[in-house]
Amino acid sequence: MSGFADTDRGISLSGAWKALAAEEATRRRIGDINLDDDSWIDVEVPGLWRSTELLSEAESVLYRRHFELHGLAQGNRRWLVIDGLCYQGDIWFDGAYLGDTEGYFVEHSFEITEAASQAREHLLAIEANCSTPADRTAKQSITGVLQHSDTLDQDLNPGGLWRDVRIEETGPVKIGNLRVLVLEADNDRAIIRLGAELDSSVTTTAEVVTSISYLERTEHTQELVLARGRNEIEWHVAVEKPELWWPFALGEQPLYDSQVTVKIGDCESDTRTRRIGLRSFELRNWIASVNGERIYLKGSNFGPCSSDLSAVSEDDHRRDLALAKNAGLNLVRVHGHVAHPYLYQQADQLGMLIFQDFPLQWGYSRAIRSQATRQATALVHQFGHHPSIVLWSAHNEPFRYNHKLGERRDANSGSTFGALTSINHQVPSWNRSILDRAIKRSLEKADPTRPAIAHSGVTPHFPQLDGTDSHLWFGWEHGEISDLKVVASRIPRLLRFVSEFGAQALPKDDELSEACGADNFPLLNREVLTERFGAQLELLEQHTPVSEADSWEDWVHRTQLRQAEVVRHTIEILRTLKYRPNGGFCQFLFADALPFVSGAVLDHHRRPKMAWDALTAANRPVIVVADLHREAIPAAGHKCAIHVVSDLRNHIGPATLTIEWRAPGMETQRWTFTGEFEPDTVTKVAEPVLVSHAHGSASLSLELRGPQVHAVNLYQVNVY
Repeated sequence: MSGFADTDRGISLSGAWKALAAEEATRRRIGDINLDDDSWIDVEVPGLWRSTELLSEAESVLYRRHFELHGLAQGNRRWLVIDGLCYQGDIWFDGAYLGDTEGYFVEHSFEITEAASQAREHLLAIEANCSTPADRTAKQSITGVLQHSDTLDQDLNPGGLWRDVRIEETGPVKIGNLRVLVLEADNDRAIIRLGAELDSSVTTTAEVVTSISYLERTEHTQELVLARGRNEIEWHVAVEKPELWWPFALGEQPLYDSQVTVKIGDCESDTRTRRIGLRSFELRNWIASVNGERIYLKGSNFGPCSSDLSAVSEDDHRRDLALAKNAGLNLVRVHGHVAHPYLYQQADQLGMLIFQDFPLQWGYSRAIRSQATRQATALVHQFGHHPSIVLWSAHNEPFRYNHKLGERRDANSGSTFGALTSINHQVPSWNRSILDRAIKRSLEKADPTRPAIAHSGVTPHFPQLDGTDSHLWFGWEHGEISDLKVVASRIPRLLRFVSEFGAQALPKDDELSEACGADNFPLLNREVLTERFGAQLELLEQHTPVSEADSWEDWVHRTQLRQAEVVRHTIEILRTLKYRPNGGFCQFLFADALPFVSGAVLDHHRRPKMAWDALTAANRPVIVVADLHREAIPAAGHKCAIHVVSDLRNHIGPATLTIEWRAPGMETQRWTFTGEFEPDTVTKVAEPVLVSHAHGSASLSLELRGPQVHAVNLYQVNVY
């Protein structure tokens, strides 16, 4: 036994456990104290059972842990707490059945006071179940991308005790389900709403003391008469002259400790703490404001940090968030899953905003509705205190989609754009019309402080036209990159917030190249590329044909170059539409969790693809952009708008823009413009007509230079 929980009363049960693939005879005796488990497999908790070869194919695993507990003070109570079990569990303590759990990210607690007082030595037994979906169009486990994704091997079972299991001790009253929400905050005052479930073993008068502290301390005390059993309470605390929490680009990240203590007389019964940030957030027509200040959202989709949930450290999450910050991003979308609490803690500290998905991905059975709404409420209660989280989304792409690795999406089910898709999205479906709206209501009821959307990647549909974002894969699935400009002019609401875009590219990975037979290039093991590594070969061949590459290395380079072009040009187009109507974007994907062919700009070792540099360049605070988001223009002339995009919060003084056009058969053309630029704006500086005297390759270079700014850009284009 080692380690203490954050209440200083928790004894961690992490470490060596016994485990066995479930079979009926042993399952019936799992809680039997006299069962000999010496021959069972030794496993580590936290951990996923697939990490153990003999358990790797299991869908249900039996766990046992023997341990000792010291004596318990008179009137005190003991609790078993399971922080994370994927996906469903049945729990026994000293042979007695305690209950069940469901929800891989949901904390579960069981009282064991009486049983734990009977002896010194104890047995905890758990049957954990995580089955592979038999029908992926009607899934019943709420595991999101962990079991159905085009960026993870969906045959890798995520089952196991992936977070800590511990024993907690309290006095007669336990604080359960503590939730903290910042209702409003400005420079004068912050209003905090707190709620809790006080579980009392006696009828008693108790004092609930709340302290909110950073540089100064605000204290709130209330006296309550508690009935025996569960008592739901809710209260408010005001903090005068608060230090506001900001995204890193706008300010500092002061974090307050909100501590709730229950006292009976002079004795402390239980204490719980949440670290919070005092800030307000508003999203109007997908234009975000933090503390009343408008901010353009530049983001990327974060999948699971690793394919093994239990193996991710606090440093891993901090590294990824720091990389995102260094790339100029201010937002991450936690795509189709709920991450380890480490991610949210680090985002709070670094000033990174979070677009949080509920873990639903594609199609689900009607059977999950009640469980989904309960888990949505639990998501808010467990994570709602984090200032970094600014948006909830109920369901990613709620289509009845039986996706297999390497397959192109079917336009009738899995596509997120196009005329047929738009028509289909007007037709009610149980997932979109019933399930998603029920989850959205649960999120909104539990958290009135943040916006919640019913789903992501659904074209505007009645009656919730204002509640949708867009997945627009121009340059990959949906046509040419330049078509995005056409959509912007014809259906501008589709570009209010683009939460997925990009293209696949191969990583420079020895494991992948060896497995698919790169030494025999251009003869490749296409089955391995698609079914093991997720390559969408049809689209890769369309954009970067294998037949045009000289070698495997050359093909990898070409796919990365194409991905970089898609990422760069999409972001540039969206940023020139900043606030008119675009409020931001999330590139797809930030990093791989395992060796894979995906839209990630970093591979699973965090080695950059070429798109990493493109992402970083396109997200600099000030960029200069030309309307050359195409491969070719006519020699007779192309009217080319030049914009300066500034995300800076300060005025840019006199700066000179130099434009140089180099085309075949003519002298270099040069234009210069000098001006000033307002904070957080897009300015159209010029619109030169680019002509050429001959066909061939041409280039356009842009440079904005001044005492406060230096931005450059270069475009290569064919002239026909």
